[in-house]
Amino acid sequence: MSERMPVDGPFRIYVDPAPAGVEIDVSHMIYALLRQLAEDFEDDPEGVGAELVDIAELGRAKRGTDSHAGHEQDERIERLLESIGGGSVPVYGQQVLRLAERLRVLGMPKSVPHQREGGEAA
Repeated sequence: MSERMPVDGPFRIYVDPAPAGVEIDVSHMIYALLRQLAEDFEDDPEGVGAELVDIAELGRAKRGTDSHAGHEQDERIERLLESIGGGSVPVYGQQVLRLAERLRVLGMPKSVPHQREGGEAA
């Protein structure tokens, strides 16, 4: 397992440095969720398609942060997400420690070279 990938199952998690911290890549899980959504759509195109259209329509109808349409959209998205596997990424055993260590190492403050007069790095 690479240092970049501290978690290899059930979903791979990659942790990469970013200018202001880290990037956590959970695309392996998202891939699995989208594949399940596609399979569900294949099994019931009218039902799944209608649910997706309803979610989109609710998104266009919501006004502000405390609207009925917004709450309804959130509830439907939560139900749909749960039906395809949920949004939590399980991390087990030693992978917990590898993930924590990778985040700790990459999250450490980085020193910035001091600038000399005239803008040249020291």
